[in-house]
Amino acid sequence: MNLYKLHNNPETLYGYEQRYKVPEFAYDIAVNRDGRSPELEPAIMQNPRWAYRYAAVIIGDRFIEAEPYIAKDIKYAYQYALNIIEGQFPEAEPLIMKDPNYAYQYARNIIKGRFIEAEPYIMKDPFWWDSYVTNIKGKYNNGI
Repeated sequence: MNLYKLHNNPETLYGYEQRYKVPEFAYDIAVNRDGRSPELEPAIMQNPRWAYRYAAVIIGDRFIEAEPYIAKDIKYAYQYALNIIEGQFPEAEPLIMKDPNYAYQYARNIIKGRFIEAEPYIMKDPFWWDSYVTNIKGKYNNGI
């Protein structure tokens, strides 16, 4: 909700000048508009959560300019690869591979095969390694 719209003189309110610089608030303004808001994108793209949501909800496609920011957050990088790119997100793979859970999910749902570079990291967690060997490595490499 944009409270500035409800005020008779919004420019006198605290934070009015910064409203386009705060990612969450800029995203909120963009959602209430029809289509992209290029003047808000520099603020939105700096926060992986809001950049991912902007790509998913507003753009409905890749938000190329924000990808370096999204690639810094494992959760949103994985979600972006899965739901927006619908394929591999190479810039985020060095981060994703270090988390056994996300590395396994990435191999299973995005690569749909072995994530060889991540195997040393997945191996550190017995649960995810067992899942990986059973569901990924065994299917795509004739066993171990």
